[in-house]
Amino acid sequence: MDQEKGQVDERLFLRSVARALQVLEVFGEHPHPLSLRDMAQAAGIDKSAAQRIAQTLLTLGYLEKAANDAGLLPGKKLLDRSFDYLRTNPLVERATPVLLSLREATGERVDLSLFDRTSIVYALRLQSKRETFFATLAGRRIPTFLSAGGRSCLSCLDEKVARDIIMRTDREPRTSKTLTDPDAIMKKVAKARDDGYACAVEETMIGEVVVGAAVTRNGGTPVGAIHVAGSLSEWGEQDFRRRFAPLAIEAARALSV
Repeated sequence: MDQEKGQVDERLFLRSVARALQVLEVFGEHPHPLSLRDMAQAAGIDKSAAQRIAQTLLTLGYLEKAANDAGLLPGKKLLDRSFDYLRTNPLVERATPVLLSLREATGERVDLSLFDRTSIVYALRLQSKRETFFATLAGRRIPTFLSAGGRSCLSCLDEKVARDIIMRTDREPRTSKTLTDPDAIMKKVAKARDDGYACAVEETMIGEVVVGAAVTRNGGTPVGAIHVAGSLSEWGEQDFRRRFAPLAIEAARALSV
């Protein structure tokens, strides 16, 4: 159980529902068709329970059979629930025209991420002319500590709170450039607090430079961030900062309330 979610009230917590969601969540770490045995092992449940849960989710459309009966995959019905979330989130609605304008002004990939304490999740992504496939998909979740947008959100928090979030995060590096030392990360957070934006260079993907500015509400509580991402084959870090950080800050301020 994610420790961000707090203590479980056993009187209200339905473990059957939790197990069903655990089965769906295994595809986050295993993005390919899974057998019932693999699914049960990844979800930490027995094969009999996995079979009943999988059949229920298959019947409802939340799982589908892979081609040639190679296993099970997430079903198209899950996209309906993603649509429901995006359609009912007022920040996503307000951010759409802002991101469209930002994309036109920059010619680079622009994103809206949502702050979820130890991680951020991308809700809107407008790609540039050259992208890695998974980097263009809404719903991608990455740790807050290594993201430009995540660090900009951390910079809006009390220093002790920000450090606590970092310390409770699995700081496994994504690239050879990923900062994992808490003190080094906190220095980046402090710089973001001074500058009004954060920058990450090749910490998520090699060859990528990103600037991010926090979107806030209620006078400073971070709820998300605007990102502008480019390629180091076309930009030096300092030139990218000078050109795009002011635009990211302006867009984030336009969405802050």
